[in-house]
Amino acid sequence: MTESPLPPESIDGPLPEEDTNHETPEDLNGWRAFATLSEFLHDDGWHPQQLADKTIFRVYFSGDHGDVRCYAQIRVDLEQFLFYAIAPVKAPAEVRLAVAEYITRANFGLRIGNFELDYADGEVRYKSSLDFETETLTPKLIKNTIYPAVHTMDFYLPGLLTVMYGNKTPEEAIEEIEG
Repeated sequence: MTESPLPPESIDGPLPEEDTNHETPEDLNGWRAFATLSEFLHDDGWHPQQLADKTIFRVYFSGDHGDVRCYAQIRVDLEQFLFYAIAPVKAPAEVRLAVAEYITRANFGLRIGNFELDYADGEVRYKSSLDFETETLTPKLIKNTIYPAVHTMDFYLPGLLTVMYGNKTPEEAIEEIEG
């Protein structure tokens, strides 16, 4: 069974179970990474909110085109850093196919991260991630994972909204954004 990395606000069902009470030597690098992420988010002015006993922080980004809820997660056991920037509105069912085309067109050529669409509820998010297995997760690597995600979401958000509200086709919206 694949566990979803996001909190209940963005998925149905519980958060992935993470045993935060039993640190093992194998997980030490993951726990150090979580501490580094916490420190970075505080120092960089993100005002992080840790979700319950999870290794997930909720943060917010105010871009030029809207405010975005974000989640920064360390998968301690896997030594992975996942960052999600969530679009401020969900795609209505009747336009999800057009939104899927739009984000597929947007994804083509992106070097860091990708857009995702949850067909079940219309959530659109941008994911940027990093596998730091056996390496030290540094503030620079965190910054290089977070900022491309929020800036890319902000850049493509106007086109996404025009497609959601039926004002443009996916091709027209991408042409306007990238053209």
